[in-house]
Amino acid sequence: MRATSETVENNKVKLSIIVDDADIETALTSVVKTLGHQVRIPGFRPGKVPRKVLEARMGGAGALRAEALRESLPDFYAEAVITTEIDPISQPEIEITDGEESGPVTFEAIVEVRPEISVAGYNGLTATIPALEVSDVDIDAQIDRMRDNDGELVAVERAILSGDYVTLDLTGTDEEGETVAQADDYLYQVGSGTILPELDDALPGARPGQDLTVTGTPEGGTPVTFAVTIKDAKEKVLPDVTDEWAAEASEFATVAELRADLADRMGRVRVVQGQMALREASLSALIELIDDNEIPEVMVDAEVQERIHDLGHRLEAQKLSIEQFLQATGQTGDDLIGALRAEAFRAVKVDLGLRAVVLAEQIEVTDEQLAEEIGRMAEQYSQTPAAIRQQLDQAGRTIEVKHALAKSTAANWLVENITIVDEQGKAIDRSLLTANVADEEAIEAAEAAEEEEAD
Repeated sequence: MRATSETVENNKVKLSIIVDDADIETALTSVVKTLGHQVRIPGFRPGKVPRKVLEARMGGAGALRAEALRESLPDFYAEAVITTEIDPISQPEIEITDGEESGPVTFEAIVEVRPEISVAGYNGLTATIPALEVSDVDIDAQIDRMRDNDGELVAVERAILSGDYVTLDLTGTDEEGETVAQADDYLYQVGSGTILPELDDALPGARPGQDLTVTGTPEGGTPVTFAVTIKDAKEKVLPDVTDEWAAEASEFATVAELRADLADRMGRVRVVQGQMALREASLSALIELIDDNEIPEVMVDAEVQERIHDLGHRLEAQKLSIEQFLQATGQTGDDLIGALRAEAFRAVKVDLGLRAVVLAEQIEVTDEQLAEEIGRMAEQYSQTPAAIRQQLDQAGRTIEVKHALAKSTAANWLVENITIVDEQGKAIDRSLLTANVADEEAIEAAEAAEEEEAD
């Protein structure tokens, strides 16, 4: 088989493919074998039906050849894609131009390919990440959180203030007067917003023993009227910051030692967070150079479908339906598709941006790098590297692995060469981000902080 490619309009490529007689004969032999097992003809065992008999059964040699071409053209096209090293992003339009009845077969395939875009200015980008310095204000806030854990609730006789803790009896009814919520002796922090905003507005200024009626609509719900009885009110009294408290609340004997440890640990967490944020900030800066109009819709559509497919598998593993997922997350189907499409659009921009850096920096993947990656894949799937390589080659996916490695190298180049500043525009010394902070506690704390921010 021989294949050539030429660029045509609208970011498309035309492949011209010639399939020799020998390859056609192989395709015919394969389809005869397949049909021989499928077709039941009296007097012949499955798999033992002669070719001439099959031809007669199907309406002649031309019909058998047409079936062979129908079955084999996708494989010939896939082989041509590998040979010409094009990067299709859509299904091809295939047309046989010669050889439908006999001799070599010639066909053309027109397909849209991944565009090569320009990212002028990629080598002068700036990434903004959170500041690495730990201030006294940051340490004070952490100490206040520790004090809050040790705080005591003390009854008050004054009017209720935001932040106080009140014990309530609650009865909620809907618009038809049906009871939809009931709680006695419910401890509630005023201003927490976990019931109704209207309740947080009504409680300040009230006093224990007072009854309130509050109507509002919970998020995602229907109007509810609460009959509220305030039984008591307490304020949280925090311990003073003394050496005695520090010794009780931590492993340190003094406040000074505690503050020094907090500064060290928070600093290591900040560095880990900065390392995690730098790559994402670098990619965000890169894709700002790409015009949205350069992004092919077909790539975004494919990415959306892949994400939907992945979500379906994850929900299935958790024995959840898509309806349950939407209900739990407070989304509609349109909300979900919109969110997935936004994520997919950004992913495609990142893909094209990194490929542009690969071209601009002339990044190449060596045979050693490819072999190392295939070795990692082999270990992951408990197979031999030779088996993985064979599977990749047969599926035409070896080039995808090379592209992924090249893009990873491009992302690393970007991170290593970008200017880094904090939110105030102050330059950050890159060496501070390469400090050895890879202890488990710092990494776990950084990941927990990210999860809390995402929630």
